[in-house]
Amino acid sequence: MKVKQPKMKDAKQKIRVPADNKLVLCLDGGGMRGALSIQLLKSLEKLTGLPAYQLFDMVAGTSTGAIIAALIATGHTADEIEKQYDNMAADVFSPLFLGNRFFNPPRFTKKAFRRFAAEIFRDMTLKDAVLKHQTDLLITAKDMAAGEETFFTAFQNGENECSGTYAEVLLRAAIEASMSAPTYFAPLERFVDGGTTTYNNPSSAAIIEALNYSGNADYQYGKITVISLGTGISPQFVNPEKLKNPKGLDIAFWLNWLMTEMGQDASDMQTDLLRSPRFRDLIDYRRFQISFDSHSIKKIPDCPFPEPLHGCNSLHEITDKTLYDMDMADLQHYKLVKIIGRQMAQYIEKGNKFTADLVVKDKVRDELVTARGDIAAILKQMSNHQWLQNQPLD
Repeated sequence: MKVKQPKMKDAKQKIRVPADNKLVLCLDGGGMRGALSIQLLKSLEKLTGLPAYQLFDMVAGTSTGAIIAALIATGHTADEIEKQYDNMAADVFSPLFLGNRFFNPPRFTKKAFRRFAAEIFRDMTLKDAVLKHQTDLLITAKDMAAGEETFFTAFQNGENECSGTYAEVLLRAAIEASMSAPTYFAPLERFVDGGTTTYNNPSSAAIIEALNYSGNADYQYGKITVISLGTGISPQFVNPEKLKNPKGLDIAFWLNWLMTEMGQDASDMQTDLLRSPRFRDLIDYRRFQISFDSHSIKKIPDCPFPEPLHGCNSLHEITDKTLYDMDMADLQHYKLVKIIGRQMAQYIEKGNKFTADLVVKDKVRDELVTARGDIAAILKQMSNHQWLQNQPLD
């Protein structure tokens, strides 16, 4: 059940959310990197004094974010969710015999995940989950047969009533659809990972569904606060010279690049739009993301490692070579991702305490995401016909 209004009002005040605002949590996809957003979730619960399933009116998630969202909706605290992740991480990414992402996909079997999901969620539907703690729910998945994104949603409309085309769908079926990342896991019949195209960050989907299809008039422009938690991103800064002949197999280079960059570009577009002056008046959007590169990592508090990790003794010693290689299924980096998440949470707690969007002061740019560009070089090259003529054709 939701907490009484005075306690909820006090919790919202701690993060400067107006008492009558609907509070929406959006959770990115990212495989094992979901461990980072769990650390931020733990910090949120500590600051507000409430578990997420009581604090938020709606939770939305993609892939690993869908798992976390479902665990929240069904009444799990952030500490409990972290324990579930610690227990299942190694098993869920169990290599399939002779499985290879490029030559014999998928790389992993779903046996452990399906067992985990059945044990936790049993035969609970989205409707059952929503009515349990009055926390509205959205899970994204890509429908290959229809060529469109599917939003598995359920919204409470009355004490024991729920709306949503897929409200009667098994919760664990929707989650499996959302986490079926191509080449990593087999599709769920017609469905693959919800983050393969636009909705790895489910923020815009959550806003659209809440405002237009929830049937709840309390979701209104000007009265919604969205807290969006990323899972960290590995920057793909590629020297132009290396694009002509990428290291290793070309197909491996481009597939990895596309699967990372498409979702990130889509997320950036959503974030830029929601941060634009007009939308800032309509939606209180707060995005919390970090890039895995030494420049950004050195902005968050350093911490010693209990034992050497990737050949280093503290967080600030970690090199770009390690940070750039944060594949969603690489469990060798799981401990490091958790540490980065904890230190990022400390940074936020000492800074804006989730009370506002995490952007550089006076600029609409992520505070902990490294951006690169070379306007002068681009202008010089792209204005020069001889430079253009000298570029290779194949």
